[in-house]
Amino acid sequence: YGSVFGVKDSHDDVVMSGAFAASLRAWSDRKALPALLWQHRMDEPIGVYTEMKEDDVGLYVRGRLLIDDDPLAKRAHAHMKAGSLTGLSIGYVLKDWEYDRSKEAFLLKEIDLWEVSLVTFPSNDEARISDVKNALARGEIPEQKKIERVLRDVG
Repeated sequence: YGSVFGVKDSHDDVVMSGAFAASLRAWSDRKALPALLWQHRMDEPIGVYTEMKEDDVGLYVRGRLLIDDDPLAKRAHAHMKAGSLTGLSIGYVLKDWEYDRSKEAFLLKEIDLWEVSLVTFPSNDEARISDVKNALARGEIPEQKKIERVLRDVG
């Protein structure tokens, strides 16, 4: 999940259910999805999101790292598989919010979502990567250039 609803994060923010709805509609109208970045670095996209939606838990995301074409994506994938990189974090512009004194938190009601990053330390501790698959496990056939590269490497 890129974000989990109702959880107070390290910045005293609580994302409310429905906060992403308008932004996701706008992205859908453009037939696009927010960026998949490395550690919120705008100059380091490392993949693409293939699905993004709100559900009862939060902002569900599914994506694909460009591990065949981007060394950083390949490195990120290795860390994800090893369990040393497990966090996700959102980058956004805040459209509507209120401060709740009883919770000592900012309730984020509407968010213009720009990106969801793979991060080492997410602000929302429950925003975590839940599944890492490789291409073969998904039933994809590797590209010819990748097979040739592997064969060259082994002699």
